[in-house]
Amino acid sequence: MSLIEAAGVLAGLGYVVFAIRESVWCWPSGIASAIAYVVVFQGARLPGQAVLQAILGVVCVYGWWAWSRGGAAQGPLVVSKARPAVLAALAVAIAVGTLAVGWLLQRSNESVLPFWDGGLVAASLAAQWMAARKWLENWLVWIGVNVVSVGVFFSQQLHLTTALYVLYLAMAFVGYRAWTRAIARAA
Repeated sequence: MSLIEAAGVLAGLGYVVFAIRESVWCWPSGIASAIAYVVVFQGARLPGQAVLQAILGVVCVYGWWAWSRGGAAQGPLVVSKARPAVLAALAVAIAVGTLAVGWLLQRSNESVLPFWDGGLVAASLAAQWMAARKWLENWLVWIGVNVVSVGVFFSQQLHLTTALYVLYLAMAFVGYRAWTRAIARAA
């Protein structure tokens, strides 16, 4: 465990706690976590995850804006459900992204788990974008991402990060429940 990994863990936990509470402060926490994990994953020979973290940092900037001004009349977004057609398109994008990123990582010979790494990249990008739009289903995608991440990070002896993703998994269930209640309250 390094200090950078510990900082990434703390910032990552902050992101999820703030997201569950629908606080815009999840986004600065997400940016800090992404910066730390670019370094951690590059050192662990998971370049797909390192690039993912850089992209997630950019999506966090968008999420920060969207949650503040991306809703009706440029007001805050409210939790909602994604349309089925959007969910189907995202499922296809995740599948295609998994194959494309996995193939690129395999050809580069830099990733120890290219298709697992690629799948995590594709699904995480979809989930983060869904979170930025405040779609309830983002939590379901994160649940899948977290299950796979636990195995990948444990296999690379990133034990603190593995523990973080076990916590993320539990927190994703809490987030799903909290956002489901938010939708019910708004109805």
